[in-house]
Amino acid sequence: MKRPHDCRSVPRDPYGRPGGRGIIFAEEEKRGDIERLNPEGMHSNPAYSQGVSLPASARIVLVGGQNGVDAQGRIVARDDLPAQAAQALSNLAKVLEAGGAEPEDLVSLSVYIAGDLDIGPAFGAWMAFWANRGAPPIIKVLRVAGLGNPDFLIETEAQAAIA
Repeated sequence: MKRPHDCRSVPRDPYGRPGGRGIIFAEEEKRGDIERLNPEGMHSNPAYSQGVSLPASARIVLVGGQNGVDAQGRIVARDDLPAQAAQALSNLAKVLEAGGAEPEDLVSLSVYIAGDLDIGPAFGAWMAFWANRGAPPIIKVLRVAGLGNPDFLIETEAQAAIA
């Protein structure tokens, strides 16, 4: 008996979903079945991706807020945003590794900057950290009134997915 809606006749995306999202463009980079999305017709920036598509089978690694603190919990370079950003990213990488992930597995990164500090130096630390790893995760940057400790200048939080 034929079903009223034969799903084979419905246009499908590359994952077999009805309707589809359209074309997967060359700018979209895959790592396993995880896609970094930078659709045609949108601004493309080497610092971040516009979206990420995860397969249902992906293992997720959640990274809590990381600040510019060393292994002993001491704040590094109290008044130096680039140094704190580099330390926060180093700490983030250690948490990823502990969860079986790598920086390339990042799908989302949130960056919180204290007060009205210039985000440029933190951006420079991010670009040095990301280097030539391929398409970056989605990123959001927020300015906040303050962080958990008045000497914290930056905090990062991230999600990684392993396909």
